[in-house]
Amino acid sequence: MRIIFILKSILTHRYLALIFRLYIGGIFIYASMYKISHSAEFAETIASYQLVPYWAVNTMAAVLPWIELVSGILLASGIRVKSAAGIIGFLLFLFTIAIAISLIKEMPINCGCFHSMDDTISWWTLIRDILWMTMTAHIFFFDKAFQLEKNFSFNIREIQE
Repeated sequence: MRIIFILKSILTHRYLALIFRLYIGGIFIYASMYKISHSAEFAETIASYQLVPYWAVNTMAAVLPWIELVSGILLASGIRVKSAAGIIGFLLFLFTIAIAISLIKEMPINCGCFHSMDDTISWWTLIRDILWMTMTAHIFFFDKAFQLEKNFSFNIREIQE
C-alpha cells in the first residue's frame, strides 16, 4: 500500500509535469523548424501518407508547422499550458492515427516528424507518439510549476480599478 502511495505521488508530481512540458515543448519547437524552412518537402511527406485530399496538402504543410511552433513555445514557456497541451495532444492523436493507418497498410514511407529523410515509420514510431501523448495528458492534468502566465495574471476587476 505504501509503495502505491509513493508511486502515485511521483507520477502526479508537478515537477515531473514540468520536465514533460519542457521536453514536449522542445520537441515540437525542434520539429517545426525544418518543416517551416522546407515546406515543399513537408508537403511531399504529407502527400505520401495518402490521407489528406490533394487540394489540402499545401495548406496543411504551410499551417501545421506554425501551429507546432507556437504551441511548443507556449508549452515550454508556461503560457496557456492547458490550451497548448490540448492542441499538442490533438496533433499527436492525429499523427498517431496517421502512422497506425500507414503501418496497417504496410506503406514504406518516412515519418516526416523532424526531417524529410527520417527513418521509415515503424511500430516504434507509433509507440513513441503514444508515449508523447501520455506525457502531454500528464502535463494537461498535473502541471502547475513555473508557469510564466501566473506572473502576469490579473482579472477584470483589477483592470477596471
